[in-house]
Amino acid sequence: MAKVGIVMGSDSDMPVMSKAAEVLDVLGIDYDMTIISAHREPDVFFDYAKSAEEKGYKVIIAGAGMAAHLPGMCAAIFPMPVIGIPMHTKSLGGRDSLYSIVQMPPGIPVATVAIDGAKNAGLLAAKILATSDDTLLNKLKDYTENMKAEVQAKDSRLQEVGYKNY
Repeated sequence: MAKVGIVMGSDSDMPVMSKAAEVLDVLGIDYDMTIISAHREPDVFFDYAKSAEEKGYKVIIAGAGMAAHLPGMCAAIFPMPVIGIPMHTKSLGGRDSLYSIVQMPPGIPVATVAIDGAKNAGLLAAKILATSDDTLLNKLKDYTENMKAEVQAKDSRLQEVGYKNY
């Protein structure tokens, strides 16, 4: 049973949203990925959001651009955490998406990551799930240690070519 629902408004969002899926894959977290337009198919969207809890979702990651209503509407219907990913847009560089997602009315929170910040959305979903899953918590700790080791390896290669370590 999927623990995370990943939803986006268009297939053009897939290059960004796939980064959330990659993180969940690395951590062994089950998810479903869906394309639904909240504006073009509202009946399909409402069915998705209303049935997410019974599908076993504990978190929804929703990416949206421009008016960016998908994350907020998920949060209005789904009783558990929603993480919004504002998509970069040609007209306003994603600021329109960011403002739409982050400026939710009181009582309808959406955790919001950076524009195109799907990797962090995947990690945030994992951290939410890890509050009640010690195995996942340990995987997250290992993930963090691996990131540290990667940086240290890059620094070692830099030092090998003669740069001073400051």
